Amino acid sequence: MYNMETETPAKLPAPAVRDKEKQGTSASRRRGPGILIFVVVLPALAVLAWWYFNRQLRERDDARIDELATQVSDLGRANEQLRRDIDSMRARANDAESMNRGIREEVLSFAERSRSLEDAVAHLAEQRLNNRDAMALNEAEFILQLAGERLTLFRDANGAMAAYRLADSALAAAEDPLFASVRQTISAEMQALDAAKPLQTRATLKSLADLRVGLLGLPMKSAAERVTAATPAERSRLREILDQFVRISHDDGAPALAARDEKLSRSLIAIDLRAAEAALFARDQEAFDDAVKRAHAGVEATFDDTAPAVRTTLATLEHLAATPLAPALPELGTALNELRNLRTTRALAHPMKPAPTPLEASPGEEPKP
Repeated sequence: MYNMETETPAKLPAPAVRDKEKQGTSASRRRGPGILIFVVVLPALAVLAWWYFNRQLRERDDARIDELATQVSDLGRANEQLRRDIDSMRARANDAESMNRGIREEVLSFAERSRSLEDAVAHLAEQRLNNRDAMALNEAEFILQLAGERLTLFRDANGAMAAYRLADSALAAAEDPLFASVRQTISAEMQALDAAKPLQTRATLKSLADLRVGLLGLPMKSAAERVTAATPAERSRLREILDQFVRISHDDGAPALAARDEKLSRSLIAIDLRAAEAALFARDQEAFDDAVKRAHAGVEATFDDTAPAVRTTLATLEHLAATPLAPALPELGTALNELRNLRTTRALAHPMKPAPTPLEASPGEEPKP
């Protein structure tokens, strides 16, 4: 205050100027706080806005980071679970692989065993077929040889025919088609035997037996007819006179002797029929014909030839005498030789294999005690 009083007072402006200055001063005074407020508040607002925006951004980033962290954690847990699943699947795959390896080894073992079993069954089947064919061939060969010997020794064509039928049936049981030609040869020899038409032994024996049985029922001739049959038809007067004192007879006078005794006549004829049977068994054509002729002469001289039974007996004897007992028979043996040759060829071409031992059947296994 003191300084102000000692200083020289300034010149005061004019009133109009003072009013303007006052107005300007009041206006500047009024604008100063507003500007100050604007200058101060605006940066504060800017800073506040920046802070709020930055806060919101950080919160959003934090939320996003938390979300990403949660996702990463979930992915980690999922990855861990997936890793555990992969490990479990890998372990299962290893177990399955080891199991498959064991199953494969068992399958290979089963395949080897089944192969060995198939080989054994095939060998047994082949051996069975070979044994069956061998038995059939042995039987056929024996029967053919028997037929040839029977035909040679006894000239029994009927027995040989029956034997050839048995041999053909035995060869039919063989499954090897190689022996079909032997059956054709057997058929040809059977046709040759049938063409000879030999006397049926069984039927002939039955006929002779029927004749022997029928002798008991044949009617005898009268005494005059028997004497006429036993003596010549024409007799001289001198012989009739001499016959009163001397009677001459021969050893072959069996019909005359039979004329005197009915039982003896039947016995003589039966003996002749028995002799015919023996000749039939021996295949002696001459002896058979002689025996049948003697029986025919005895029946004709002893029995009444007008009776139907006697005529039937005479007809049967004539039929037997006319039938050849042992005609010319073919030579057998072609089928037997062919069968033997084929068997020899087959044995050389297909030798028998020995049965496999247990070690050979299963080389990977130890033999069981």
